[in-house]
Amino acid sequence: MKNIFAIVGSASENSSNERLISYLENLTRDYFRFTVYKDLKKLPHFDPELSIGDTPTAIVELRNQIADSDGVLLCTPEYIFSVPSGLKNILEWCVSTTVFTDKPLGIITASADGQHGHNELKMIMRTLMARFTDDATLLINGIKGKVDINGNIRDIQTMHQLKKFLDSLKTLFI
Repeated sequence: MKNIFAIVGSASENSSNERLISYLENLTRDYFRFTVYKDLKKLPHFDPELSIGDTPTAIVELRNQIADSDGVLLCTPEYIFSVPSGLKNILEWCVSTTVFTDKPLGIITASADGQHGHNELKMIMRTLMARFTDDATLLINGIKGKVDINGNIRDIQTMHQLKKFLDSLKTLFI
């Protein structure tokens, strides 16, 4: 059983991205154990002076969860053609560390469009030296029409893409 630390990049309650993570968690119960992080609003704003010394406890705990996991899954919308500020804040708190260095990573960007934010997130994660492949990234355009309020995937193509994505994660994480 591999421990996956999944970060929901949306600050909205019951977001499509949170529902996607729940869907993936249900599909992978036999080989992944998920810890889902969705408390973006509770973290302090990034402060480079506190990143190395006197780091807030919530940040130390977050970094430890990332470091202790067997892999990380980021599932996020795109906000204004970019990575949402809450997710970017988490990543900025990790820049001065090695928690993502060679850490197996899966990336899902699920948004109305998402292309710009998806590319930006891949660039950031390469900078943090996370380990991922193109197959371990997935862009889902028009997510609101593809997942219902209960987390059921309504679009067959998206369902197939998610299964292919999970196969890539299994290879990368195991």
